[in-house]
Amino acid sequence: MARRILTGDRPTGPLHLGHYVGSLQNRVKLQNEYETYVLIADVQALTDNFEHPENLAANIYEVALDYLAVGLDPAKVRIVVQSMVPELAELIEDSPPIDRTSVNSWEDTDFVAAVHATGRRKLIFCALWTEVCMAFAALDALREGYEVYPVVDAIGGTSVEAHRAGIERVVQAGGVPIGWVSLACELQRDWARTETVPAIVDIVLTSRLEKE
Repeated sequence: MARRILTGDRPTGPLHLGHYVGSLQNRVKLQNEYETYVLIADVQALTDNFEHPENLAANIYEVALDYLAVGLDPAKVRIVVQSMVPELAELIEDSPPIDRTSVNSWEDTDFVAAVHATGRRKLIFCALWTEVCMAFAALDALREGYEVYPVVDAIGGTSVEAHRAGIERVVQAGGVPIGWVSLACELQRDWARTETVPAIVDIVLTSRLEKE
């Protein structure tokens, strides 16, 4: 099975030296070693541009140009705009974005209120950046007594080391790491639940594993 990296950036404006030192130069190196996917997370940037959403198009263009300028090779790296993936858009069509400014989503009162409103004590975590978006919120959720399950292969760090460190930090605090295939099978639980079998088979086998 090919080794993969999923990472990305929110197009809130032009990338800068901090992006290059902290992430981009490492992506250029790893594109020769891994099957690499880079997500331009424009949906997640809507909260920064809610008054001027027209800025997003220009920001996406600028970020894509920056990727090319630093040496990301489109022949090796799949650069994807989040809003142009129908499956991702469908997942959030019934969940309006929460406008927040905090890096840690658990420090936003509306976000935490939405979690509390579900009445659930087990939380499945996916995120754009493992060591930031996932880890910060997961650690706070653990402190409040929630069971936390980070999906390790549905998250990307700014580097392999950062991804590993983010997962280990949450595990040491009590989180339980899980892979996306085992998560899907755990949700299915019993093949006698025939109404969900076709979707699980398509997601896990037909659309993914059989193409490996």
